[in-house]
Amino acid sequence: MKISRIFTYIILALLISCKGKSSFNPLHDGPRRAEILFLGHDSKHHDSEKLMPILARALFPKGINLTYTSDPNDLNEGNLNMYDGIMIYANHDEITPAQEAALKKYVESGKGFIPLHSASYCFRNSDWYVSAVGGQFKSHGTGEFTVDIIASEHPIMQGVQVFETWDETYLHHMINPDMTVLMEREENGHREPWTWIRNQGEGRVFYTAYGHDERTWSKPEFHTLVANGVLWAIGEKVAGQVASFEIPQPKFEEAVIPNYENRVPPPKYQFPLSPEESMKLVQVPVGFELQLFASEPDIVNPMAMCWDEKGRLYVIETEDYPNEVRQEGGNDRIKILEDTNGDGKADKVTVFAEGLNIPTSMVAMNGGILISMAPDFVFLKDTNGDGKADVREVIITGWGKSDTHAGPSNLKYGFDNKIWGVLGYSGFNGEVGGKQFTFSQGVYRFTPDASEFEYLGSTSNNTWGLGFSEDFNVFISTANGQHSAYLAMSNEFVRRPISGGMNNTVFGIDSHYDMPHLTPALRQVDYHGGYTAAAGHNFYTARNFPKNYWNRIAFVAEPTGRVLHNAIIEKEGSGFKEKNGFNILASSDEWFSPVHAEVGPDGALWVADWYNFIIQHNPTPRGFENGAGNAYINPMRDAKHGRIYRLVYKGNDDYKTMSIDPTKNKDLIAGLNSDNMFWRLTAQRLIVENKNTSIIKDLYKLIDNRKTDELGLNTAAIHALWTLHGLGVLDGSDKNNLQIVTRALNHPSAGVRRNAIEVLPKTADTYQAIIAAKLHQDADLNVRKSAFQAIAQMPKSNDIGNFLYQSSLDESNGKDPYLAQVIFAGVLNHPNYFESNLASLLPGEKDDSLYTLPDRIAKSLVEEEYNLDRRAPIAFPPDVKGKEIHIRAELAKGNDGIEGVIVAQGNKQNGYVMFVKEDILNWVVKQEGKTYKITTPKGGLPNTLFTVYANLLEDGEMQLYVDNKQIAKVKTPGLFKENVTPANVRVGNDMGGENQVGDYEGWSWLRGRMGRSSYISYKNPEFNLNALMAKTAESGPSSISRENAIVVKIGVIPHEMKYDIASFKVKAGQPVIIDFENKDFMQHNILIAQAGSLEKVGKAADEMARDPKGIEKNYIPEIPEIIIASKLVDPDNVETLMFIAPSQPGEYPFVCTVPGHWRIMNGKMIVE
Repeated sequence: MKISRIFTYIILALLISCKGKSSFNPLHDGPRRAEILFLGHDSKHHDSEKLMPILARALFPKGINLTYTSDPNDLNEGNLNMYDGIMIYANHDEITPAQEAALKKYVESGKGFIPLHSASYCFRNSDWYVSAVGGQFKSHGTGEFTVDIIASEHPIMQGVQVFETWDETYLHHMINPDMTVLMEREENGHREPWTWIRNQGEGRVFYTAYGHDERTWSKPEFHTLVANGVLWAIGEKVAGQVASFEIPQPKFEEAVIPNYENRVPPPKYQFPLSPEESMKLVQVPVGFELQLFASEPDIVNPMAMCWDEKGRLYVIETEDYPNEVRQEGGNDRIKILEDTNGDGKADKVTVFAEGLNIPTSMVAMNGGILISMAPDFVFLKDTNGDGKADVREVIITGWGKSDTHAGPSNLKYGFDNKIWGVLGYSGFNGEVGGKQFTFSQGVYRFTPDASEFEYLGSTSNNTWGLGFSEDFNVFISTANGQHSAYLAMSNEFVRRPISGGMNNTVFGIDSHYDMPHLTPALRQVDYHGGYTAAAGHNFYTARNFPKNYWNRIAFVAEPTGRVLHNAIIEKEGSGFKEKNGFNILASSDEWFSPVHAEVGPDGALWVADWYNFIIQHNPTPRGFENGAGNAYINPMRDAKHGRIYRLVYKGNDDYKTMSIDPTKNKDLIAGLNSDNMFWRLTAQRLIVENKNTSIIKDLYKLIDNRKTDELGLNTAAIHALWTLHGLGVLDGSDKNNLQIVTRALNHPSAGVRRNAIEVLPKTADTYQAIIAAKLHQDADLNVRKSAFQAIAQMPKSNDIGNFLYQSSLDESNGKDPYLAQVIFAGVLNHPNYFESNLASLLPGEKDDSLYTLPDRIAKSLVEEEYNLDRRAPIAFPPDVKGKEIHIRAELAKGNDGIEGVIVAQGNKQNGYVMFVKEDILNWVVKQEGKTYKITTPKGGLPNTLFTVYANLLEDGEMQLYVDNKQIAKVKTPGLFKENVTPANVRVGNDMGGENQVGDYEGWSWLRGRMGRSSYISYKNPEFNLNALMAKTAESGPSSISRENAIVVKIGVIPHEMKYDIASFKVKAGQPVIIDFENKDFMQHNILIAQAGSLEKVGKAADEMARDPKGIEKNYIPEIPEIIIASKLVDPDNVETLMFIAPSQPGEYPFVCTVPGHWRIMNGKMIVE
C-alpha cells in the first residue's frame, strides 16, 4: 500500500513548486526513502542525541531516514555525497576550511540543507555558512507563544497548523534578503522571520527557529513542518522517488495487551508482515543492503547461530521457549541452513538435532557443536556424515532453569582456547572438574573437556551478551540498563579489593540510557525507552564494512525496541568506554525482533530475527499468569515466524567465504591470515584440537612479522601466540618457543604485546623480559594492565615487591582504577616492601580523595572487608592468622522464620561460625578443638529486621551485639595462630561433615533474609587506623531504636512491580523504621519524599536513568525532595531505613526509582 493520499498530494505540490534539478545523485534512481544526515553535538544543551530520535520516529513513516552524527569531520565530500540532504541542530562554533568547502560544494550542487534552531549559531567563523542559512541567531528570551503562517499557499505549509509551544524566542541578525519567509513571530509590534526557505546555488535551504527542547520536538505540528521542509529541500527528483516508494501499512486490531505504562489509547495488536514488507520498515545505514537469507517455514523462532569450519550455518529453532519446560525431549531443533547455488538464500535445510528443550546458544568444537540447554551443556556430533547428530554427551550439568530467559547463553570459543559464556540469575550449582561451583549472573570459561572451570566475575543483572575484540578484550551486555560492560580482569585479581575500589571485575561502560528507536509503540515493563532486553555484544571483526566499523563497533540487539544498536567502543585509560552509535538496524514493524547478530564467514553481518509481537518475559502483567519458564502466559506468543538476514555493505562486494581442511597446513595458515576473525579463530581451534605441532615453524613466522594494519593490529600474530599456547609448548620446556614469544613483547602492535604477556609462563625470566621491554610503563595502558597482572601472578619475590612500590608512585597508575587494583593484587603476592614499611606508609587522617596509591595499598593491607552475599561468594579465602574478626549482619525472619548459617570459616577444630538455630543466635569460635560460644536468649530475636555485630578482638575477647545491645562477652585464648582450613568463607551455609563448625545438621542453608550491607572484616591489630577504623555496630541514627519507633514492613509483590502495601500511617515527629524486603526477581529501592513531590521525583528518576553512573548511585535522584532512600536491594535481600517522620502532616510518597518503576511502584506515608 502506498503512503497516504494527503501526503502524496503534498509531495506532488512540492514537485510542481521546485525549481531546478539536482545534477548530483549517488543514490539509486528507483523508489526509495530519502536519506538525511543529521549533524548534532555532544552537549545536553540542545540535546541533539535525545531529540533526533523523536523526529526520526515521526519522519520515518513518511519515507525519510535520519542518520545521526555529532562529528563535524563527517562534513567531507565522500560522506556527504551518500545523502540527499543535511540537517543541522548543534552549537559547533567553528568549521574548518576543508569542512566548509565540502559542505558548500555539497549544498550548491543541488542537495538539501535543513538547519534547525541553534544551527543558526553554528560555524560563526564562516561567512558562507551564515549567508547560506539565511541569518544568524542574535539573542532570545523564552515563553509560550504561537507563530503566524504568512505563506499558507506554499506547499511546505500544506497540512501545517498554528500551534502553541514553549520555546526560545529567537531574534536574528545578518539576515540574507534572498529568502522567502513562511512564518513570522510577532512580539511587541516587531515581526521576526521564523521559518524561511531559500536557494543556495542549485541547492535548497529550509530553516526554522523552532526547537529548543522536547516541548517543541514532540509536537505533531512541528513534525509536519519539518517533514514538508525536508521534502521541499531535497528536490523534485528525490521527492518523487519517495512518493513512489511503497511503505507497508500494518493492520491492527484491539487485543488484551500488557499496558505497562498505562498509555492512552492502549496498544493494539499488529498483524505480522511478510519478510519483504517487514524489510521495507527497517532502516539500514546508507550504502548498506539488508538481504533475506531464510524465513518461515524453513526457520521459526531463531534463538542463536554459529558456523562450523566448512562455513555452514547452524541455527537454534525453539518453539518451547519460554514456558514449555520439559524433563525429557522437546519440540526444539538445530538446523543447518546452506546456500548451494550462490544466490544468497538458503536452499538446503538439514535438521542436525531435534527433540531438544530450549537450547539457548552453541559453539563449534571438536568436530561437533556444544549447546547450552539448562540444566546441561550437551555436545552433539555427526560421526557418519549424514548431517545429523548421532552423539549426545552431557559435559556439564547444574545450570538453573527456574527462568528460561535467565540461563546460560552466548557460548564462544575464546582466544585462550577455552569456551566462554555468560549466565543470568537462574544461576549454576554443580561440580565441574571435581570442584563445586555456585554462582549467578556473570561470565565464566572452561576447557572444552570440562576438566577446568573458572567463574570470572559477576554482572549487575540478567545477562545475555558476550563479545571479544580482535585483540582479545572481553565485553558483556546485560539485559537491563547496562547494555555495554567490560571485563577488566578475572576474580583472582580482586580477591581483596583495594581501598576505594570495587570487589568486582565487570564494569559498566555504557554512556547513555536512551535507546534510539523507530517504533512508536514500545512495550517495556521497565527501563522505559532504554535497554531492557539487550542481547549480544559481538564486534565487527572483518574488513568488508567501512573502516569506522572495524574492531570498534559492537552490535547489541534489543528486541523490545526492534533495534540492533551500534555500541562504539573507545579506549579510556587501561579500559574502555562506550559511545552511542545509534543503530545499524531499526524498525517500526512491531514484530521485528533481532536477538543475535554476528559477523559470518563471508564478512557480512548476520542477524537472527525472532520475529515476534510478544517479547517481554516478566514481570507478570495484571490479569496474566506465569508459566513453567517464569514468563507470563500469552497466546500471542508466536511460533510460526522467523527470519535470518545478511547485512552487506554495497561498497565492497567481496563477500567470499572459505572452508578449512584441518589436515592441510596451507589451509590453516590461510585461515590465521584471514581478515575475518571467524576464520582466524576457526584455524586456531582446529590446530589446537588436532594437536598439530607440525605447523609451529609457520606460527613463528606469523609472530615475527612486525607489520601492522590500519588499526595498528597484527591479528595473525595474536592468534599464532594463542595457538602456541594451546599446543602446550609455552610451558618453559622449549626455550626456542619462549624466545620467539618474548621477542613479541617489543612488537609495534599493542595488541601483540599484550597477548604475548598473557601467553608467557609466569616466571622470573618473563618478569625480567617485561621489565626489559618497559611494558610496565607502556603508553598503552591496556598493555600496562596486562603486564601488572602477569607480575602479580609470578612466584613471590622481594625484587618484585620493591618494584611494585616504585610503580605505585607513578600517578598515572593511581588514577586508573584497574591499574590500581592489579598493582594491589601484585602487592598481596609480593608484600615485602609494604609490610616492612607499613608503619611509615599508613596514611594519617585526611579526605579519601587525597589518598595516593601507596596510601590506599597500605590501608588495604591493614584492613580487609568483604560483603556477605549468598549469591556472590568471596572468591578467594581471606587469611585469619593474627587478625581481628568483625562481622556485621542485617537479618530478618522470612516466611519460615530464620534458621541456618550466616557465615562460617574453618572446621570443628579451628574455625568460627555465626548461625541461628531454634530461634537462638549463636556466635561460636573453635580453637584447638575447644568451643567458645555466645548465644541470645531463646525466642529473643526481633520479629522485624535486626542488626547483629560480632567480633573476636586482639586480647581474645568475643563480643555479640543485637541492635546495639551487648548480649555477652567471652574470653578466648586469643586470635587464630594459624590460617584455618578449609579457608573458604561460607555465606548462607556450611559444608557439613568434618568441616562443619557448629552443632547443626549438614549444610544448614540459611532460611530468612540478609541485607546487602552485611560484611565481614579482618584487621591487623598492630596498627591504629584512626579515621580508617572499621564500621561499628552503632552505625545509623542512635536516637532511633525498635523500642521507641514504629516499625513498618514493606515488601514487593513478585512479578508485579508493586509494593505489598499501598500506604501506612505514622505520627508527626515519630521515629520510623522501615524494613524493606525484596522478594522479587529484580532489584528495587525505596525512597521517602516530600509531600506532593511524586511527579518531580519521578521526572528526576527518568533523568537519573539516563545517567551512565545511575546504577552506581542506586538510582537515587540528587534533589532536596528526597527525605531518605535505600540502596538498590537485590532479590531476596532486605534494607532498613531509620528516620524521624516529618513534623508537618500530609501524604508523603514512597517510591521505587529504578528506571521505569516509579509510575507503578509507589505508595503513601500518611503523617498525622
